[in-house]
Amino acid sequence: MLEERNFQYSENFSLESGEFLPGFQLFYTTFGTLNTQRDNVVWVCHALTGNANPLEWWDGLFGEGRLYNPKEYFVVCANMLGSCYGSTGPLSTNPQTNQPFFHSFPAITNRDNVRAFDLLRQHLELPQIHTLIGGSMGGQQALEWSIMQPGIVKHLIQIASNAQHSPWGIAFNESQRMAIQSDRSWQDNSPEAGLEGMRTARAIALLSYRHYRTYQTTQQDESLDKLTDYRASSYQRYQGEKLARRFNAFSYWVLSCAMDSHHVGRGRGNVEAALRSVKAKTLQLGIETDMLFLPREQQFLNQHISNSQIALINSDYGHDGFLLEFSKLSQHIKQFYQSATILSPQ
Repeated sequence: MLEERNFQYSENFSLESGEFLPGFQLFYTTFGTLNTQRDNVVWVCHALTGNANPLEWWDGLFGEGRLYNPKEYFVVCANMLGSCYGSTGPLSTNPQTNQPFFHSFPAITNRDNVRAFDLLRQHLELPQIHTLIGGSMGGQQALEWSIMQPGIVKHLIQIASNAQHSPWGIAFNESQRMAIQSDRSWQDNSPEAGLEGMRTARAIALLSYRHYRTYQTTQQDESLDKLTDYRASSYQRYQGEKLARRFNAFSYWVLSCAMDSHHVGRGRGNVEAALRSVKAKTLQLGIETDMLFLPREQQFLNQHISNSQIALINSDYGHDGFLLEFSKLSQHIKQFYQSATILSPQ
């Protein structure tokens, strides 16, 4: 049974930027049963606009009869700082002003979020994480955590992710923020500020999440006589509206900036040195058609993390394949566990 909880941290929380949060809340979920050894923990890191309930967006991997069966595993997933699904974010009340943060919310990095997650781990008295798994931005955080606390992670599964955010990815995110910034309402201190711009931002993002083949297969118009109102056009508008109903532009801005800041080599000499510190048995899963996190990025990770394996999945869905190709993901993860068990010292 899924349990929803809040973790409250009441002290000032220093951030990489030099700013701080005057305490914070992490909203998190758990399901399954923690065994007596407390070593069957699967910790899930969600993606950019995801939430703390993987049963909603990764139901093909988690749940009864799935790869991560609650009868076998104790699953934890925390909503990241800066988001709008229960954890402290821009629409939360700043206890110093008794007003929502809005534009004054400080810059958050993946490293900041990982430090917050680890405080929650300590609060839950979990000495080890059997599997730390995340896709896209969640994969960035899972990797950062495996570097920051190499002794606590036994298996790291990083899906469609990287060691540092690419100039290509940053350019996509900046284009989306430019769309938000062009919305005249963006300067307002209101929950609805920038929503029209965010609709456009989401349409831009979708072009990086999907692939030419996705649109060719699903958004092709059958009529030969159309001169307007194309299926692909209405699809873009629909996706923008869909996000606007469940998210806000402030969180979108803060979290896209956090993704841009991802660089595991920062303060550690270089990326290669940081990756060499990973002790977990690692699986890198890439999507062959991914145009945002290219397979070469997973290949780079595989080359520089010891005891690492890699597999590439063919999919018509591009980057979003990490949220849709459940059968292929499950197959590769099962093979990884079998191999990791054989290779691990007794």
